[in-house]
Amino acid sequence: MTSAFSRFPDRLQAAITSRLGWTSLRPVQELAGHAILDGYNTIVLAPTAGGKTEASMFPLLAQMVESEPKGVGMLYIAPIKALLNNQADRLGMYTEMLGLSRFLWHGDIKAAEKRAFRKQPATLLMTTPESLEVMLMSGSVAHQEIFADLRAVVIDEVHALAGSDRGAQLMSVLERLIRVSVHDVQRVGLSATVGNPDTILDWLQGTSQRPRCKIDPPKEQHKKEIRILMQDSKLDIANRSSMLAQGKKSLLFCQSRALAEEISGAMQNRGIDVFIHHSSVALEERTLAEERFANGHNNCIVCTSTLELGIDVGDLDAVLQANAPDTVSAFLQRLGRTGRRGGGANTTFLIDNSAALLQAIAVIELARRNWVESIVVSDRNWAVLVQQLLAMTLQATSISPGDVWAQLGTIPDFKGIKRAEFDRLIKHMIKTNYLYLTGGLLAIGTEAEKTFGRKNFMALYAVFSSPQQYEVYTVDDQPIGSLEQKFIDTLTPEISCFLLGGRSWIAQSIDRDNRKIVVAPAPHGKKPTWGGFIPQFLGWEICQEIAALLKSKTDLVYLDKDAKLVLNTARRERRQEVIDRIIWAEEDQQVQWWTFAGGRINRTLKYGLECLWGWEVRADNFQITVTGENLTPAMFEAAIVEVVTPEFWKSKDTQKYLLEQLPNYRFSKFQQVLPDRYALEMVQGYLLDIDGISKLS
Repeated sequence: MTSAFSRFPDRLQAAITSRLGWTSLRPVQELAGHAILDGYNTIVLAPTAGGKTEASMFPLLAQMVESEPKGVGMLYIAPIKALLNNQADRLGMYTEMLGLSRFLWHGDIKAAEKRAFRKQPATLLMTTPESLEVMLMSGSVAHQEIFADLRAVVIDEVHALAGSDRGAQLMSVLERLIRVSVHDVQRVGLSATVGNPDTILDWLQGTSQRPRCKIDPPKEQHKKEIRILMQDSKLDIANRSSMLAQGKKSLLFCQSRALAEEISGAMQNRGIDVFIHHSSVALEERTLAEERFANGHNNCIVCTSTLELGIDVGDLDAVLQANAPDTVSAFLQRLGRTGRRGGGANTTFLIDNSAALLQAIAVIELARRNWVESIVVSDRNWAVLVQQLLAMTLQATSISPGDVWAQLGTIPDFKGIKRAEFDRLIKHMIKTNYLYLTGGLLAIGTEAEKTFGRKNFMALYAVFSSPQQYEVYTVDDQPIGSLEQKFIDTLTPEISCFLLGGRSWIAQSIDRDNRKIVVAPAPHGKKPTWGGFIPQFLGWEICQEIAALLKSKTDLVYLDKDAKLVLNTARRERRQEVIDRIIWAEEDQQVQWWTFAGGRINRTLKYGLECLWGWEVRADNFQITVTGENLTPAMFEAAIVEVVTPEFWKSKDTQKYLLEQLPNYRFSKFQQVLPDRYALEMVQGYLLDIDGISKLS
């Protein structure tokens, strides 16, 4: 069979050979090369550093070389700016060696550079979903000319976008943009870890009429070194991490900014360079950490999920994990950061409590069986439907409801919404002044201008709501990072201390009008604090795996001696939970049901039982505790039978109860625009799992 490499134009083959020293491609690149050259919409699955970028870019660049586009011929979309910046030189080299060009467009790029791009567009445009919409909305960007010859789009880390609000926004913007192209734009998604690639490929397909293809070659089996080391405290985690990181380049993943700050602070002055990397650390600090880390050999970045995606920080010797990640996908992403240059992948878990130990083992065991979470793609994304409705109205100045529906009704994330429901939304938005109707056309209303109109409607382009942030500066006006409003409210100037950027600070002054806090280094001996952290719900599979683990007597070779002792103690003390499942305390009129069903299913049970009988119900990831006057086993069993039926959740009484009782969480800035019934559906989608509850029947 002819190789994909030999199908490339001579110019591309020569460039790859001379610049990269390659005369052939990896298996995943061969398979993807044929599929993409043959015109398929494609999802490419390969481990981190498995060659996915080249698998997509080379065959697409081959098409650009054979017939150079007028304007932008290809889009490269990444979920975060840091990944774009990280890939810029690499993709710049690939285009430059063919005499083509690439441009990086996001919020940190200077206006003068963007003006130059508008005058002379690059062949390859690298951007984020939000920046792409800004371009589409901008009157200064002649998108109908720039994108008229658009031929392909590559979405990197597609699993981080599919099933999210940002993914729904991206698909909506792409469909709007693709309408100006003369081509059926080819779509390519890249991912290392996803449990349901066929679903993601269906989502990626959109309105394209091209055939589709999944590239998922057999994974090369490399040695993996997994260890779990039990520690007595967070300080012990920091001490042991410092020892393990000596003479190496390491990443230490933490599940929260609070834990990252605490551990990085305790690791200072222990013979290694320690950096901190999370979303509240100033961009300058994060960039400096990445640069210094990439060039060092005795250092460790303490990070959250900000370094989970494919940002290249050079050859890594070790991945460390403080306690346990919430998902198998996160574990695999982190494990995949090592072993990128032929060495074995490795992760060492440092754990200070039995709950985290059980969670870590469950994640590892599921990964060993090649199980990974599936991405759930909603087809009723109300928040982004509102955002796109407002954006399209603003872009056109005025637009008919029919024209909006003709475009948005084709988006996978909205296909479950009926035209009658869309019309009901329009009617509500007109009534609440987010839109107004003039001559049969929709226009932006006064309430939309007041809510989203600041800075030329910039608030309209970012679909997810970030908590209100205060910027943190030193007395010399040096940026340190940012803190959320709820934490700022707990601070007292000249008294309160906190950790940020791996250092301890004391609050000097708080400017609430300009959302700015000025700090100074904390006096020695002052104990810093941090705001609260709300853990994510664990899923059904991880919780069920923990139940199986507690029942099992299997010895696990990757546990150290202390971890084995903690596991065996948990198995002995919690055996009744797993065997009996339902435990009665009749004198307290209380029952515990150890479902091991996960947080969302248990929370669904909580609201259902409270709705039925008015019982007091507490829920976590593993159990519900029900307390009620005259509560009996027969009543409880009958209630469970009713609550797990779909009909119960569809009833008007249940819907009314949920509307009154579900917390008024703001999951999206566009939630406030929705009618109550659709806002309730949004909250239910985040907090409850009504379909999943049937697993308990």
